[in-house]
Amino acid sequence: MIVVMKIGSPEVEIARVSQDLTTWGLTPEKIVGKHKVVIGLVGDTADLDPLQIQEISPWIEQVLRVEQPFKRASLEFRHGEPSEVVVPTPNGPVAFGQHHPLVVTAGPCSVENEQMIVETARRVKAAGAQFLRGGAYKPRTSPYAFQGHGESALQLLAAARQATGLGIITELMDAADLDVLGEYADVIQIGARNMQNFSLLKKVGAQPKPVLLKRGMAATIEDWLMAAEYILAAGNPNVILCERGIRTFDRQYARNTLDLAVVPVLRTLTHLPIMIDPSHGTGRAEYVPSMAMAAIAAGADSLMIEVHPNPAKALSDGPQSLTPERFDRLMQEMAVIGKAVGRWPQPVAALAS
Repeated sequence: MIVVMKIGSPEVEIARVSQDLTTWGLTPEKIVGKHKVVIGLVGDTADLDPLQIQEISPWIEQVLRVEQPFKRASLEFRHGEPSEVVVPTPNGPVAFGQHHPLVVTAGPCSVENEQMIVETARRVKAAGAQFLRGGAYKPRTSPYAFQGHGESALQLLAAARQATGLGIITELMDAADLDVLGEYADVIQIGARNMQNFSLLKKVGAQPKPVLLKRGMAATIEDWLMAAEYILAAGNPNVILCERGIRTFDRQYARNTLDLAVVPVLRTLTHLPIMIDPSHGTGRAEYVPSMAMAAIAAGADSLMIEVHPNPAKALSDGPQSLTPERFDRLMQEMAVIGKAVGRWPQPVAALAS
């Protein structure tokens, strides 16, 4: 249930309404929009009469029920306004959201050594990426496959950030690693295999770093949004959704089926920012560029693209990784689409002028 306040409602009146609703056993959450303030009500609202709530104050414009099972993640909860996730980085704050320029994250599947990760970071930064991705802890189907270098890899990511100023996105697999990973990561990634690890979702929801939530390989859109709800309900409002392909019956030609239709669907359901990962979505480097450009045209807020200096020798996911040279060309190709839809970042020199 949400309470929509009238334009120009005094802060003291908004606070009073919130306090009155607290006495009803509800948890009010103030959401400041462009023109209005909305108070989201969390708790047992099934038997509440909206008209009774409206009588609390003449400054209340309307009281509406949120019909979706994912309450905080619902677009209704923000009265139709998209949210933004602003991430501080050494190069300045970067905003993910529908009303902001496209954010590009790039880098290798796994952190292998310092030379490789720093070299890759410099190349993707020069091409225009704002974030570096790289796995320190890797969930692998086979117990014999490379599992990542752990904390030492996090230190290498920190070295790459120091060298380039890029923000760091890296995956958390185990709640036991949350504190140490949180020291290095600017955005904590929850991978597809952990999308419904509800105890882990509660843990990342109780800490302040933004969370990138990847869609599970067999998850419905509602499953995915309910997983986001766990993080939001635990107190962390900064969630980015990442589509990375789902399992279907044909895996001969592509690793997964990249569900680009999810972008317009999510726009009708949730206020959360949307990222697309065409690397995992296709599993083939030659398919990544077309899917990346299609994602921009569909309205995605962000892209995650795997880049490796020598994909043939990558310790994981080499077949889906672009070389730095191909990534350079892709950024130029994406700029054409991004500018056409008004989502391409302005060059720093242009902003300064």
